[in-house]
Amino acid sequence: MQVLLGQKIEQTQKFLEDGTRIPVTRLWVEGNIVIGVKTPDKHNYSAIQLGFGQKKRATKALLGNFKGASLKTAPKFIKEVRVDEGTLSLGQKVKAEEVFKPGDIIDATGISKGKGYAGVVKRHHFKGGPRTHGQSDRERAPGSIGQTTTPGRVYKGKRMAGRMGHETVTIKNLEIVAVTEDEILVKGLVPGGKNSFIVLKKVGENKKFTPLFKEKGEIESAERPAHAEGDALQNEEQTLEDSDSLSEIQTPEVKEKPEEDTVSNFSSPLDDQSPSTPEIAGKASTFSSSENGSTFSSSEGSQAPDSIKDSKQNKGKEPARNASISVAGGDKKDGQ
Repeated sequence: MQVLLGQKIEQTQKFLEDGTRIPVTRLWVEGNIVIGVKTPDKHNYSAIQLGFGQKKRATKALLGNFKGASLKTAPKFIKEVRVDEGTLSLGQKVKAEEVFKPGDIIDATGISKGKGYAGVVKRHHFKGGPRTHGQSDRERAPGSIGQTTTPGRVYKGKRMAGRMGHETVTIKNLEIVAVTEDEILVKGLVPGGKNSFIVLKKVGENKKFTPLFKEKGEIESAERPAHAEGDALQNEEQTLEDSDSLSEIQTPEVKEKPEEDTVSNFSSPLDDQSPSTPEIAGKASTFSSSENGSTFSSSEGSQAPDSIKDSKQNKGKEPARNASISVAGGDKKDGQ
C-alpha cells in the first residue's frame, strides 16, 4: 500500500543536521481505517476504501455502508485506493509508520485555497498593456481574445478573467523528513488551508536523505521509552537490596523489643520524683504555686507532705535569733 489520507495542521520550519533551514508542513494522519474492500471475484478489481476523520451529521443510509467496519460515526473523507488482493481487511487501522518512512518521495493532492473572482494578471500572470501613449485604462486589460469573421468564435480554454482557486492540485516530488505514530512532516508546502484534506502517495525514495537536527532533549525523550522498563526493574531491585541491608543491621534484641519498652525510654525525669508512698500513689493530686506561696490539693483520704506543712508554719516568721554562726575561732551565738 502506497497511499494514506491526512489533514493539514500548520506550516513551520525545521533544521537539518547540516544546518540547512527548510519549510515543513505538519500533517495529521491518525485514524485511517479500511471501510470497504473490493475483490476481483465480486467487483472485477482489487481495491480498498479508506475513511478518515468524523462526519458530524451523517444520514442513516451513509452509516449503513460502514456496518461491516464497526464504525459508530461516518468518516468525513473517503478515498478508494488500488491495492493487491488480501493486503488489508475490513475495519483494520492503517498506521503511518507502516506506509511511509523518512526519505520517501511523495505526491500531495489537495484542494487549493479559493481566491474568488480574479483578473488575468493575477490569475494567468498576464503582463498587461503599456502605460504610455494614452492607454491609461489598458494597464491590466486582457487584450484581444480572437480574430474576426474567421473563425468567428472564441476558442475553448482561452485564458480570461474568472473564478480562481478551489481546485484539485497535486504538488509532486515532496520529501518526508519525519514520521510519528500520528503525524508526518513533509518538506515544502502542500495545497489547501488548515484542516484541509490531503492525499499522500508514495512515488520514490531519496537515497541522499539528510535527517532532521534533533536537540539533546528530543534525543533523551526518544531514548527514554526504550530504557523505561529496564530502569523500573533496576530501581525495584535497589529498593529490595536497601530493605535487606537495613534488616541485617538491626540486632535481634531491637527486633524483638516490645513497643512498651521503647515508649518507657522516653519518659520524663520528673517521673522518678513522683511520690511513692502508698497513701499518695494511684490518686490524682495537683500542686500549684503563686506569689503568696504554694498550695496543695488532693483527693479524699490523702494528706499533704510534711515539707509543705512546715513551709506553711514558717511562712512570715523571721529567722531565729539564737542561730549559731560558724567562724574560724569557734561557734558563737548572736548577741554575745
